[in-house]
Amino acid sequence: MTIKELVGLWEDHAQGNLTEETYNVHLTLEDAAKIDALADMYPRRTREQLVSELVSAALAELEQCFPYIAGNEVATLDEFGDPIYKDTGPTPAFQTLTRKHLARYKNAANS
Repeated sequence: MTIKELVGLWEDHAQGNLTEETYNVHLTLEDAAKIDALADMYPRRTREQLVSELVSAALAELEQCFPYIAGNEVATLDEFGDPIYKDTGPTPAFQTLTRKHLARYKNAANS
């Protein structure tokens, strides 16, 4: 989800599965003012929801910005039969670690 798509979802009360864990952050005065401005613009969203959804959208965009670094191993072939090499950049590591931590959260929720 992009930041642009997120604004549209705020009108529809977007929700996701939440962890029991919380993250306390200190915002700059400018960022806090921007969150307050968004809360005024979207009064059906709490400040916590706005921050959570902005973090989610920013993480999705961050993952898309990781550079592709072609390794030596062929992952697949494109429509012309040319090799597409396995990504050895930060994306696969980020995805693997994300799955690891997601499994931990799901196991804790099912316990």
